[in-house]
Amino acid sequence: MAIKAGTLVTGLTAGAMVVIAVLAAQASGSAPKAPAAAHSSAPPPKSASVKPKPRTYPLPLHSGVGKRVVYSVSAHRVWLVDDGSKVVRTYAVVAGNVTPSKGLHHVFFRREVGVGGDGKQVEHTVLFAMTGGVNIGFSAAVDGSLATPDPAKQNAAIRATRADTAAMWQFATVGSAINVLP
Repeated sequence: MAIKAGTLVTGLTAGAMVVIAVLAAQASGSAPKAPAAAHSSAPPPKSASVKPKPRTYPLPLHSGVGKRVVYSVSAHRVWLVDDGSKVVRTYAVVAGNVTPSKGLHHVFFRREVGVGGDGKQVEHTVLFAMTGGVNIGFSAAVDGSLATPDPAKQNAAIRATRADTAAMWQFATVGSAINVLP
């Protein structure tokens, strides 16, 4: 009895497939189990290229109503708030050692450029309070410095970056409300 070559090849191929299937089944049954942590739904570790979410600074409770500037002495932060109580900008400030009284104040003077009480060239000065005969207000040093003022000298400036005080300048006109919080 003669076997045709095509039948022989088909038989050998089928037999090889059966052997491969049996070996694969045995291998999957004897493979070591992966650690449980590998199957968890924890997100993969963050890579160096993923930027952390920026910190948010929510508007403090009981900070007033309507369009206003909110200044927190302890947080060293300002919020510019529109008529709908939406924060349009918030930023950090560096304050001198003369602090305004807590509560509602109003902008009474603005000066686009000048010299601050510390002798620095300043811009976008917005004055809103007076303590002991010293005017207190927001401004930016023209040189961009935000150094902590000398504690031995009386200083009522509340300094911020030039970009932040430019926003304040546009926002807080004479008569605008400034709510000072502890």
